[in-house]
Amino acid sequence: MTRRFAYLAAAATALTTIALTSPAIAQDAAAEAPPLVEQINNGNWLDKAEADSLLDELFYQRAIHAYMTMLPALNVIGMRDGSEAEFGKGYNVLPIWKDRMDARAWVPTPNADVIYSMNYLDLKETGPLVIAAPPNVIGMFTDFFQRTITDVGAIGPDRARGGLYLLLPPGYDGQVPSGYFTFTSSTYNVFLFFRTVMGKGENGPDPAPAVANAEQTRIYPLYATEKDAKPMDFPNGSGKRINMMYPVDSTYWTKLKDFVDYEPVSAITPELRGVLASIGIIKGQPFKPTTKQQALLKKAVETAPRMIMALRQSGRPDGRNLYYKDRQYENVWAGSTAEWFQESYLDVNQRAGFFQVAYSSAPAMAMHTIDSGSKYPTALRDADGDFLNGSNGYKLHLPPNPPAKLFWAVTAYNVTDGTMVETPKLLPSINAFNKVKVNEDGSVDLYFGASKPTGADDSNWIQTVPDRNFIATLRLYGTGVEFYDQTWKPDDLVKVK
Repeated sequence: MTRRFAYLAAAATALTTIALTSPAIAQDAAAEAPPLVEQINNGNWLDKAEADSLLDELFYQRAIHAYMTMLPALNVIGMRDGSEAEFGKGYNVLPIWKDRMDARAWVPTPNADVIYSMNYLDLKETGPLVIAAPPNVIGMFTDFFQRTITDVGAIGPDRARGGLYLLLPPGYDGQVPSGYFTFTSSTYNVFLFFRTVMGKGENGPDPAPAVANAEQTRIYPLYATEKDAKPMDFPNGSGKRINMMYPVDSTYWTKLKDFVDYEPVSAITPELRGVLASIGIIKGQPFKPTTKQQALLKKAVETAPRMIMALRQSGRPDGRNLYYKDRQYENVWAGSTAEWFQESYLDVNQRAGFFQVAYSSAPAMAMHTIDSGSKYPTALRDADGDFLNGSNGYKLHLPPNPPAKLFWAVTAYNVTDGTMVETPKLLPSINAFNKVKVNEDGSVDLYFGASKPTGADDSNWIQTVPDRNFIATLRLYGTGVEFYDQTWKPDDLVKVK
């Protein structure tokens, strides 16, 4: 038996030798390789020029991603910097647009039909802050990623009665006294955004009651005595040329770096911090892009806005951005929550599109609240499906009894950034408090055009800029059930001469 096993072993060795030395079999063995070995350079390192080019492309793509995900923060940073440059800085400085906001204020989709009060609080500097909110405010506090800390007013905990709000900084571990509506911010910086509703005057909206109400706001550090709290300052923002827009050049990145350095690590998720780190933005470390990287960052800050515009103008394959099956009006949240969550994902594209032209997303704007909250059907296109153009004339028919318990308003905005269309009229908006011409059945016809369309009353005309696209936004404050069940629907804009 031993001799037989020896023979079999020798035979097996011989067959193996033949197999390995056979040219055909050896060639087949050499041809077998894992897929990625075959795909990438036959298993060899890349040529250096190709590797360098790919790294540049990756840096650029990460910069595009960083731009789109950080836009909510840069949006409000631009507003803060523009405001503080004009009105000064401090928890006690609350600019109020006392004669309404018009096109001279460069802000994303502002509402000229309420009185705006906006402040930028710094809890790192002041510690916990108390805000005494007046009654009947439509407002909110958000962190600097514009994530709502709380609504204020009818949808907030004060239920339009006013009240004391206590804002705590991230990681606060001190005593929390009772008697306040208490909330903790995820960022040291907090955006205060209050709107107060005007009265109906003899010749149109009367801002005075809304201004008087806004000036009841009081802000002070929690542990400040009365004698040490700074007196409130309410500068008038109306009539001023003020730029409160986010940067459009490389200062986008330096302002972002300053923000990352100032805020706690917990304010940004580790994954997004990894994206920022890949373009050199790391908390507490120098930001020194090379000459080549500076060029790529400049390219990204110029290209990313065009990409976001492409998303906005192309719409969505799922159609969730449309309010109606038979109208052109779009929902800027696309049916998501105020925090941009669809059923199974965070809608980063829709969020970027929103913050390119708007600011402050609050639950009251997205929820189906009855006779409270607000809705913003927005038209990019006319009844024919063509983009709205300031060179054309349009008519917008609003059926009787708009479902807006407080008031309705219509405003024209630039498509690129949501700033108001600026013409000699300065105020591209009409609201329910205006002395508009009303049809016999209670409906209203509004008109748009660079010159007044034939048959339009001046009171019903919103002037546009020739050869420039615009969007038209309908606001319904105190939205009623007729809007939600769609028994009341605005007509599309129709071309007229």
